[in-house]
Amino acid sequence: MNRSNKRKDRWKKGSAAAMAAVLLALPIAEGRGAARGAEAPASAAAEKADPAAAARSEAPNAARVKAQAMVDALIQNYGVTGAQYAIRDKGKIVLSGGTTLDDNGGKREIGKTSMFGVGSVSKMYVTAAAMMLADDGKIEIDRPLTEYIPDFKMTDERYKEITPRMLMNHSAGLYGSHYKNSMLLGDNDSQNYDSLLANLSVQRLKSDPGEYSVYANDGFQLLELLVERVSGMDYSEFLRQRVGDPLKLNFTRTPMDEFDRGALEPIRLPGMPKALPPENANILGTGGVYSNAEELTLFGDVLTGEHPELLSEQSVEAMLQPEYRKGVWVPETKNAFGYGLGWDSVDLDPFGEYGIRAATKGGDTIMYHSALISLPDDDISIAFLTSGGSSLYNTAAATDVLLEYLKQSGKIANVLPAPTYKKPVKTDMPADMKKYAGLYGTVGETRRISLNDGETKMPAMMSGMIPEQTYVYTGSGEFTSEDGRTVLAFDEQTNGHTYLRVRSDIEMEGIGGTRMAFYEAQKLDDNRLEKGAAAAWSKRDGKTYYALDEKINSLFYISPSILTKKIAFEKEGGYANGTKIVDKDHAVNAAEIPVMNGRDTFDLTFTRQGGVEYLQADGRTYVSEDGIGPLYAGRSSVVTIPASGSVRWFKIPAAAAGKTLTSDFPEGAGFAVYDKTGAPVEISAASGSKTAVLPEGGLVVFGGKAGDALKVKLERK
Repeated sequence: MNRSNKRKDRWKKGSAAAMAAVLLALPIAEGRGAARGAEAPASAAAEKADPAAAARSEAPNAARVKAQAMVDALIQNYGVTGAQYAIRDKGKIVLSGGTTLDDNGGKREIGKTSMFGVGSVSKMYVTAAAMMLADDGKIEIDRPLTEYIPDFKMTDERYKEITPRMLMNHSAGLYGSHYKNSMLLGDNDSQNYDSLLANLSVQRLKSDPGEYSVYANDGFQLLELLVERVSGMDYSEFLRQRVGDPLKLNFTRTPMDEFDRGALEPIRLPGMPKALPPENANILGTGGVYSNAEELTLFGDVLTGEHPELLSEQSVEAMLQPEYRKGVWVPETKNAFGYGLGWDSVDLDPFGEYGIRAATKGGDTIMYHSALISLPDDDISIAFLTSGGSSLYNTAAATDVLLEYLKQSGKIANVLPAPTYKKPVKTDMPADMKKYAGLYGTVGETRRISLNDGETKMPAMMSGMIPEQTYVYTGSGEFTSEDGRTVLAFDEQTNGHTYLRVRSDIEMEGIGGTRMAFYEAQKLDDNRLEKGAAAAWSKRDGKTYYALDEKINSLFYISPSILTKKIAFEKEGGYANGTKIVDKDHAVNAAEIPVMNGRDTFDLTFTRQGGVEYLQADGRTYVSEDGIGPLYAGRSSVVTIPASGSVRWFKIPAAAAGKTLTSDFPEGAGFAVYDKTGAPVEISAASGSKTAVLPEGGLVVFGGKAGDALKVKLERK
């Protein structure tokens, strides 16, 4: 379906100048499972005449072995169900392949035309689009954004200082992301994008524009809107006309395009015998592009200056500058993150150790994951796409494959050995280090850090890739982990905040490693609460609040923690979930953390209606667990969706546990069932099933359009 007329009217308000049109949607020309492989030289004579070409011809043999080993490791150990890769060198595909799993879990060769969601690699497309407009003289990236989107407003007057450059380098100071109803199964509803300006209009900034870079999806939604306003055309159409047709891209699309959804690589969940419906990331500039590995490397040629007719060399070089160094940043030079314009890193480690400039962008939706690494001075790009897994895994795998290719093609002599680590030797900690003990906050949580006898214990970080362990003082203001891989320090930064800094060499079995340097948490001042506020927050402590306005076909129901907020009250310090408590019903974001752990911040606002407490946060409305009643345990009932929300939650009472729920519901409606740990038992939008056995102590949520009536039957079988 097309974007709403409301949206069309909005981008018509901008400049009437339309861009030159060159691309129309092209039909899918090749089916899945089509032949692929390295493009060989035309003849043996050509190889003899061009030793470099001969080296490139032989190189994929070793690189292919490495690439397939990476794919096998990802499938075996990291939840990947399909993987596709390609390397392009001097405009030619020299390596292409991958593996996919069928419905029975059997492996087969993947079709080179199979399409994946590229997630946040989509940010490179919208960044390039904005820079194309700059090349055309239609925008200046250091002019106020309000000149191009005059109805963009926020409650914080500093928003008038935001520029397109700040959106592209993540330094605008935006809270981060509005995810509500953004990633849907088989549904390209654009309501998330359509409500962008309204959502931002009631928010403030978390930092001065340009003060530091911290990942912000909403900034790239604003870039998408800028492209539409200035060009006068729908964003998907802009991509087709300015990128797709000149490059002859047959398999690069957005959810708003008409194309064969059967070309998308299947997305699968454990325990489900069939693939899920197509995943639509309907936030196009942020994460909504589909492509395949070969076409993504061709777009990589645009980003590295090989197509100046599309993107000028001046714009390419501007995108590759180390923008992250303009503001507050960790002092390390070796890091997986170092923002340019759009790029996650413009000096990706370890390529610098070989004297090679490398830029990278990773991307994640719920089910698709991607990595693009480009070597702008060598005209080489690699893309690694998966269904399942993580962009971090893809980037590590792509790095190892690309290094192997560089070695085999004679561009580097050898691949450097992995670093080794020793158990740290503890030394006496200076007494003045104790000033860094105390309360620290990050997005969503607070923690107390103690520094006793030169030791500190830290919980797991980076989703468990850095394990929980004890760190000992090893001198120079640093604490080193038991395994020697991770080092902690405390930085007093120029913005007046003290940060816990982490540097870690993370090893991922079978796919290589990565160097991460980031601020984990910010030291917080105690926030003394008046008695009434402390009492109100004490009552909420430990309670869970459930989102009411997420469509039932959202992929977030697969990971319900995204749709819940459990309140953690830090009474001594006066914080809750990392936010600073203002009064009995309000708390505001306290974290101003550059890079990773400062993203997607939120405020907390509580209201009451009819004796039930509701929470407003990150653009969503949540209901307290106290307001969730039991599911009727009798044979038949009807659940009606109210006008105020998309879903209704119910607790599964003991009388209903073990019974089989069967629901008859209108198109677009459905339900999800969770056990007492929050793990999904059944998600009708994902499986297509209308039945589920209800677990003891679990939850069931019904959803649909306002007024939808879902018939429910419970039977004990």
